[in-house]
Amino acid sequence: MRITFVFLLISSSLFAQKNITAASDATAPLHALQADYPTRYGAAKPEEVLSVVNRVFSYLEVATPNQFVNKTTGAVWSPGQAFEDQTVFSKGDFRPISYEWGVTYSGMLELSRITGSPQYKNYVFNRLNLIASAIPAAQKNDAKHVLHGLIHPRALDDIGAMGMAVIKAKKAGFSTDMSFVTKRASDFILKEEHRLPDRTLVRIRPLHHTMWLDDVYMAIPALLQLGEYDEAVFQFNSYRKRMFNPTLNIYMHGYLVDAEEHPEFHWARANGWALLTNAEILEFLPANHPARPEILKQLKLHLKGLMSYQDGTGFWHQLIDKNDSYLETSATAIYTYVMAKGMNMGWLDPKTYGPAALLGWNAVASSVNEKGQVEGTCVGTGLAWDPAFYYHRPISPFAAHGYGPVLLAGSAIMELVKNKNYQINDSAVHLN
Repeated sequence: MRITFVFLLISSSLFAQKNITAASDATAPLHALQADYPTRYGAAKPEEVLSVVNRVFSYLEVATPNQFVNKTTGAVWSPGQAFEDQTVFSKGDFRPISYEWGVTYSGMLELSRITGSPQYKNYVFNRLNLIASAIPAAQKNDAKHVLHGLIHPRALDDIGAMGMAVIKAKKAGFSTDMSFVTKRASDFILKEEHRLPDRTLVRIRPLHHTMWLDDVYMAIPALLQLGEYDEAVFQFNSYRKRMFNPTLNIYMHGYLVDAEEHPEFHWARANGWALLTNAEILEFLPANHPARPEILKQLKLHLKGLMSYQDGTGFWHQLIDKNDSYLETSATAIYTYVMAKGMNMGWLDPKTYGPAALLGWNAVASSVNEKGQVEGTCVGTGLAWDPAFYYHRPISPFAAHGYGPVLLAGSAIMELVKNKNYQINDSAVHLN
C-alpha cells in the first residue's frame, strides 16, 4: 500500500506542471490557478488535527496490552502471584515498556496538557500502573521475562526513555511509586553504560566503541528529568562535535571512534532523535543555564539543514539527502513536532518555520489510516556503513516508532494553529 502511495506521489509530481490550454495570461490570472499538490496544502484546523490524533488514540487504547496473562493457559496474572517465565503481556500490537512507548507516553501527556482531556494521561497512568504492580514479583525472577530489560537493562534503549516517561507522568499527577525505574535509569546511564575515556556514552556493538546518534535520545531526556543538566549538555555536545556535518547541517547516524574515516549515512529517524533531544534540552534546562544560547543555535542550524531537504510532499526521505530513498513518516512527525514546539515556546519565528511545519503535519496526517494506524514508518534499525541497509529497511504500521512522534506532532500543531493565524496569501501559506 505504501509503495503504491509513493508511486502515486512521484507520478503526480511528474505531471504537476500541467499544460493549461483553457486559459491564457490575457484571459485569466494564471498565478491563481489551483496547483496539483500531492499532499493537502494549507493549515489544518484544530478540530481536524484532533480528529487524526483521536483515531490514533482509539487504536492504541485497544492495541496496547493492559494486563499480564499466562501465555500457555491465558489465565490473568494479579499482584501477589509469582511472576513466571510464562507471564507475558496480554495480546496486543505493541509492548508498553519499550523506548518507543516512552515517546508514546510523552505524546499522550502532551495531548492531555493541550486539550485538557484526561483520557490521554489515563492511558499512560493505566499502563504504568500495570508495570508497577508487577515489578516486585518480577524482581524475584532472574529469567528473561517481559520485564527483564527494565529490571536488568543492558542498553540505554531498555531504560532511558521509560525512566523519562515515568518522571513526566509523575509531574502530570501520576501517584504510584515507580522510583525503582527512575533509580535504575539513573544508575544505568550514569554508572553502568559503556563510556569513552572522556565520559561520552558509547556502545560496544556492532563494533567496539560505536556511537549511535539514537543514544542522545535514549539517555539525555532522562538525564534532564533527573536534574542532571550538566551531564545532559556534555553528552549532547560530545555527539554534536563528532557527528554533526556543519556543511550539510545534518547528522551522520554512526561514528566508529577507532576508525580513521567516518562514512556518513544521514538516517532520518536518528536525526529526529537528535532534534527531539535538542528540543527537550531547551524545554527542561534551567533558564539561566549558560549552555542555552549554544543549544538554541544548534537547533536552528539543524533545522536549516533539514528544511532544505523537505520533499514537496511534506515528508522527508529515509536517507535525508537521498531523494531516491523512500518517504518516511516517523522522522517527518518528529521534525514537524520540534518546529511547532519551537514556535509555541518562542524559540523559533513562525513566519520562517510555520509553513514547513504545517506541510509536514499534512504529510503525517495522510499516513494515519482509518483504523488509526500510522503507515510508512521504518522498522527498528541497527547501524550500518552501506547504503543498501537503509534503502531497504522495511516499513510497517506495527513499527512502534511512529506513534509517539505522531501524537507529539499533533499536540504541538494543534496548539500552534489555535494561537497563530495562518492563511493563504498570494497563493502560498504564510503567517498573517
